[in-house]
This record gives sequence, C-alpha cells and structure tokens, in this order.
Amino acid sequence: MSTSTRHGTASVAAGSPLGLLSVFGSTLFQLSGIFMLNPLLLLMLKKADVSTTIAGLFAATTWLGIFVITPFASQLTRKIGRRPSMWLASTLPVAATIGFLATDALSVWFALALLAGVAGGLRWVLAEAFIAEFAPPDRTGSYIGTYATLVGLTFVIGPSLLAWIGTDNHHALWLVMVLLSVGLAWTALIPKQPPAHDSQTARVGLHGMMQTVLAQPVIMLAGFVGGFFELGLASILPLYGLSLGLSASAAALLVSASGAGGTLAALPAGLLADRFSSPIQGRRNMMMVFAALILLSTCASPWVGQFAWLVWPMACIWGAAGGALYTLAMIDIGAREKGITLINSTAVLVLTYTLGGLVASATSGMLLDWSADLGFPALLMGVATLGLAALIRQALRA
Repeated sequence: MSTSTRHGTASVAAGSPLGLLSVFGSTLFQLSGIFMLNPLLLLMLKKADVSTTIAGLFAATTWLGIFVITPFASQLTRKIGRRPSMWLASTLPVAATIGFLATDALSVWFALALLAGVAGGLRWVLAEAFIAEFAPPDRTGSYIGTYATLVGLTFVIGPSLLAWIGTDNHHALWLVMVLLSVGLAWTALIPKQPPAHDSQTARVGLHGMMQTVLAQPVIMLAGFVGGFFELGLASILPLYGLSLGLSASAAALLVSASGAGGTLAALPAGLLADRFSSPIQGRRNMMMVFAALILLSTCASPWVGQFAWLVWPMACIWGAAGGALYTLAMIDIGAREKGITLINSTAVLVLTYTLGGLVASATSGMLLDWSADLGFPALLMGVATLGLAALIRQALRA
C-alpha cells in the first residue's frame, strides 16, 4: 500500500471533528446505561436467591457474546458498511433492555445477555476504530486516551446512578432504557465515510485474526491482562463486595472505584505515548510498568477478608492499570492501521481483552464460592505474574 494512500485516508479522518463528537456522545450515554444495567441485573439475581456461581456465569454471558461476534466484526462491517453496523450495534441493547423489563425468566435473561454482548462487541470494535480513523495522526494517543477516559467515566456514572436511584427501585431499568436510547440517537450524527481503501484486499475473519495475533503477540497479551483486571473483575466486583460483607449499594460502587482508576490513568497514558522519541519501545516499557503495578496490588488480596478497606484501592489499581494496558495496545494499533485492516486489528485486541474478561467472570464466581481468601487471590496473582513475565521476556528479546 502506498504512502499517499495511507496519508489520504488519514487526512479525511483527521477532518472529521463531527465524527469524533458523535462517537464520544454515543459512548457517554450508551456505556453509562450498560454499566448501570450490569450490576443492577447481578443484584436482582442475588435478591432472587440465585447462587453466586450462576450469577458469575450470567456476568460471563455478556463477555461470551462479545467473544462470539468479534471474529466476524470486520466481515460484517465490510458487507453492510461502517455506519449501518454502528447503528445496528447501538439498537440491540435497547431491545435487550425491553426484554429484561418484560420477563423474569432466567433462561430468557441469559439469551438477552448474550444478545447484548454481541451488540456490545460490535459497537466496541467500531467505536474504537472510528476514533483511531478520525483522529489526527500525530495525536492518536491523545484522542484514544481521551476516549478511554470517557469510557472509564461511564464506569463511574452508571453504578453511581444506580446507587442514587436505588437497587430496589423499579424505575432503574427505565432509566437504563433512556440512557441507551439517547446514545443511539447520537450515532445518527456519524458522518458518511468514503469506502475503505483496503475494503477488497484486507484479510478478515479467522485468517485475518490469526495473522494479526502472530504479528503482534505482545499487544494481544496486554489486551488479555487488561481485560482480566479491568472489565472482567469489574463485572464480578459487586459479588466480591457482598462476600466481604459490604452492603448492596457499596458493592455496586466498587465498580465505580475500578472505573475511577481507569478514568485517571487513560489520558495521561495516551498523552505520554505521543511523546516518546521511540514510540513502540516507549509503549512497551509503559506496559511493563502497569503490569508490575497489577502484580503488586494483587499481593494484598489474601488479606482483604481481614481488612475489607483494602478492596477499594485494589479495585482502583486494577481499573487503572488494566485500562492503561488496553489503551496502550489500542494506540499501537491505531498508529499503524487504517480502514478494514484497522477494524480487523481492533477486533483481535477486543477478542483478547474479552477473553480476559470472560476468564475472570467465569472463574471468579466459582472461586469466591470455594475459597475467597486463597483460591481467588491465587488466580489474580497467577494471571498478573504471567503477564509481567511475558512482557519482560519480550523486552529482553527486543
């Protein structure tokens, strides 16, 4: 691909401030609704005497939906277009919330959670690809960091709204519906884009994803660890809080603590990533620092049962460091790719991030039931050690 083609695509993207505004606006409202909805549903299940294991599997169902759609996101986008794909992804969560309002059947709830996960996965890939496409080339890190900060802010807004309106208030799901609908309306402002320069040549689907993983394994590893400690553990934090004896509202606010950490770390990480004289090596060094921070914080987890206040700084660090790992990985991709290739590479990152979230959600519920003071901390320290060791090994090879 010629340099002029890449620069031509970048210049069109850089001239789309409306595109950036529309993605930021839709993200603020839709994800605030989603992060209000997720802990609300978990707490509703616990109130209905559903076991912690089943509730953990329910939380993991959303990640399963994301995991299912991600390999096909670039294919779908190439077939129906980037804007229509975003509209579809923003409509389905509204439909799922209508279903949660209409029935209490657990099997239907699992199906709706899977549908919401599918929509969330598609929207996730497209939104981040749009930001990288619309951002000026020399400010990719700044805009992606700003976007990640906004996402972290929705972690705070959603659970805080839930704590304000009350977990037992029947209006809570209706407020979720309003937030999701406003977010859908914002997607109508996304400007029409020219056809992607690589729409006919980019490798998509499973072959394209495998090629990307083999080309950038360290980036995908950072995505996995970030997904485990940020979104994966955030989805299980309400259950963790209840196991420590916190009230339902306080347990829901643990998600806000995680989101606050992500909000505070993302933008500084993005700004710093734009300023390295050797950007690639600078990003990798930052990844090692954040992975080491995760490992240090998990070392306190065996004592949380005796000192419950430790859970608050731990949740904040997990959100901050996990979110920074993902942000740095996305900056690396956004700095190198455009068009359908960008969507495909973003999809691979989201897939590994989702896999981390899926592993955390599915295993943590069982471990909290079995051994909250030993098994759960051992899992956290094992994942953190594996991630840091692999990043150090990659740095030594380089």
